[in-house]
Amino acid sequence: MHADSGSTILAFAGSAIRIATPLGIAALGETITERSGVINIGIEGAMLCGALGSALGAHATGSVAVGFLAGAVAGLLASALFGWFTVLLRTDQIVVGTAITLGATGLTGALYRAAFGTTGTALNLPSIGSVIPAGFLFVSAPLLWFTLTRTQWGLALRAAGESPGAALAAGIPVRGVRMAATLFGGVMAGGAGATLVLAQAGTFAEGITAGRGFIAIAIVVLGRWNPLGVLAAALLFGAASALQFAFQAAGIAVPYQFFLMLPYAVSLLALAGVFGRAQAPEALGQP
Repeated sequence: MHADSGSTILAFAGSAIRIATPLGIAALGETITERSGVINIGIEGAMLCGALGSALGAHATGSVAVGFLAGAVAGLLASALFGWFTVLLRTDQIVVGTAITLGATGLTGALYRAAFGTTGTALNLPSIGSVIPAGFLFVSAPLLWFTLTRTQWGLALRAAGESPGAALAAGIPVRGVRMAATLFGGVMAGGAGATLVLAQAGTFAEGITAGRGFIAIAIVVLGRWNPLGVLAAALLFGAASALQFAFQAAGIAVPYQFFLMLPYAVSLLALAGVFGRAQAPEALGQP
């Protein structure tokens, strides 16, 4: 009995961490972006680009490393386009982010069909497993926390997000800081998309991210724009998602749709402030 209980707990924890890993990686990147004053709604599109880029790179070379590099570059390019419009041309961040996501959805589907046919194909991609990406998530959170709170660059980043006028007066290149933060968020989003493909699904499918980019934005809010809080929020979301598998395995007579709803309900409650009001960066979303 005890052995069964222990294996059940381990399976639940493993499932929660596995689900949380791509969400947490994307959310950590978005945390840095938002602390600079930029909200990238296009993170979903960057994740999609990263997922397809990793699939094409790994399929062409048979290398997981090349696949992850291709995914990171694809996410970087998507966010570079977003940053060019929003940071350099000062256009509306929400509108541009939405356009990036919609454009990426169509572009990745078209490229996938062009490469593998209208019916697609079962890609036999190399896999890295879920341990290394999870380790990257757990190491990245404290490193980013230290960078934000204990370094000169972190101070400049927070100043750009809180009071860009004062930051400019202090000699901080606000546009440069915001662009760098946006590009970093894109690399992390691309890596998150690559994790979905090369560490979990083992293949690419149209719309594989299934809204995870938007969930990552909710995780940033739930984590109070703090990398350590974001890590905890990602794990909470992963646990809420894993509950559906645990309850179904236990034979609880509840419609499975209820369990599918749980993670998104948690996200909505977080955005509604049920877990406490969080103070966003003062200049978030402002050109």
